[in-house]
Amino acid sequence: MYTGKIIFSQIVEYLPLRVFHQCVDTYQGNFRVKEFSCLDHFLCMAFAQLTYRESLRDIEVCLRSQKKKLYHMGIRSQVSRNTLANANKVRNWKIYADFAQHLIKIARCLYVDEEFGLELQNTAYALDSTTIDLCLSMFPWANFRKSKGAIKLHTLIDLRGNIPTFIHISDGKLHDVNVLDILPIEPGSIYVMDRGYVDFRRLYCISQQSAFYVTRAKVNFQNRRVYSHATDRNAGIICDQSVVLTGFYQSKFYPEKLRRVKYRDPETQKVYVFLTNNFVLPALTIADLYRYRWQVELFFKWIKQNLRIKRFYGTSENAVKCQIWIAISTFLLVAIMKKELKIEASLYTILQILSVNIFERVPLLQVVGCDDYETEQTSNSKWLSLFD
Repeated sequence: MYTGKIIFSQIVEYLPLRVFHQCVDTYQGNFRVKEFSCLDHFLCMAFAQLTYRESLRDIEVCLRSQKKKLYHMGIRSQVSRNTLANANKVRNWKIYADFAQHLIKIARCLYVDEEFGLELQNTAYALDSTTIDLCLSMFPWANFRKSKGAIKLHTLIDLRGNIPTFIHISDGKLHDVNVLDILPIEPGSIYVMDRGYVDFRRLYCISQQSAFYVTRAKVNFQNRRVYSHATDRNAGIICDQSVVLTGFYQSKFYPEKLRRVKYRDPETQKVYVFLTNNFVLPALTIADLYRYRWQVELFFKWIKQNLRIKRFYGTSENAVKCQIWIAISTFLLVAIMKKELKIEASLYTILQILSVNIFERVPLLQVVGCDDYETEQTSNSKWLSLFD
């Protein structure tokens, strides 16, 4: 019989606790805290994510029913609804944001060799945002419309492994294009985004930093053709041109040439016009890159369905950001665990299995679907065996 750690404890082993304590010390998260440390807060909220708890009372009832196992889970304090509510309100959300950034670095190293359908030497990113609706009377700080509140989750994902590399949480009023001002740019990388991010002054800044972008042209795009490249119409490429901007302000903001690729989708017969500053990649690869931008939309859909980020345990801005960053950290933790243990099951399957086995004393590899995994049997019996 397996007498080792419970499932939750085995998951927590993949947390870099030294880094977590460094993040806590940076923002003095445990200053004047006698009980219920930042680690206790993180573990309770991670438990809520893994088991799909809907409220603070739900978390309290479930953990108190297993109070003999809390110490083995790493939780050193008694869990109460008021303590959790206060921690969500006053613990600095930047602690969990910095910790999530460290988990992102670990996950990206593990997924660096993942394939996403295109053979590229460059790192490809997809940038987009999603809106989470909130009640304005309960979340008065989340400005969006006159009678509606919301927050925006601006996310940049690495198309290799669909790992989020940049996340910015804002109120609903922040326009998507403003995120380009704070987006970290890596030279040589390709940034794929929709036409909501078309701002030629900002796109020129990306080009000046030796990075590439792929986006769609707006309807009122004013340009003049400089040169036409050879195209393969059988592949759906209508034209591949080098152009310059002719608008008064646009030409000042972006004085260099752009590449304009016109593509017809063979399935829907819809025509798309792409803009990029990459003149090396084939035109069809440019079109395919934009098609893979939908991976970020699927990522948003996935986290809304599988993480608790649509219903919040607190109404303050700090509480909302704490919950979102801990949810992202939990997602990254499971992704790291999946890669380290070489689990073939999807993240969705792993989360569903963990949610109903979180307190079981079973080897982690056995519970997530590895049927051929065998537990080492260690017998401490002092009785002699009859059949040696």
